[in-house]
Amino acid sequence: MPPKFDPTEIKYVYLRCVGGEVGATSSLAPKIGPLGLSPKKIGDDIAKGTADWKGLKITVQLKIQNRQAAISVVPSAASLIIKALKEPPRDRKKQKNIKHSGNITFDDVLSIAKQMRPRSMARELCGTVKEVLGTAQSVGCTIDGKNPHDVIDEINDGSLEVADE
Repeated sequence: MPPKFDPTEIKYVYLRCVGGEVGATSSLAPKIGPLGLSPKKIGDDIAKGTADWKGLKITVQLKIQNRQAAISVVPSAASLIIKALKEPPRDRKKQKNIKHSGNITFDDVLSIAKQMRPRSMARELCGTVKEVLGTAQSVGCTIDGKNPHDVIDEINDGSLEVADE
């Protein structure tokens, strides 16, 4: 016999999905079916909740309480950087292995680092900025026209200050 249903219990489910698209209900069903939720309804809610992240892979947090799901987006550094590049949304089925060769400002990097701060492993904000710059290097974009690794070197040798708040 299953355990008694507790309406005050809160469960968190994390899913990786494409923003603005209804994911396959077959991948949702094993995760949220045992919690008494409809995969189709949750898929539609996720598509609505991630509409402004169209075409980007994004992590979504489902907070499930009393058979109701609240959806919040937990963006990664890479998706925040790609969003800061302000590229037009692409069709994932037609364009594969796209290179993000855009340019973002150091202020964009700082704002992304402040958003990522609670989930960062770094002790100070400058460490989080370096994490974001490393991600920018793997995404393939430049910071104020410079290679992201050159900006990391500037932070390390002290010629570029990151003010901790």
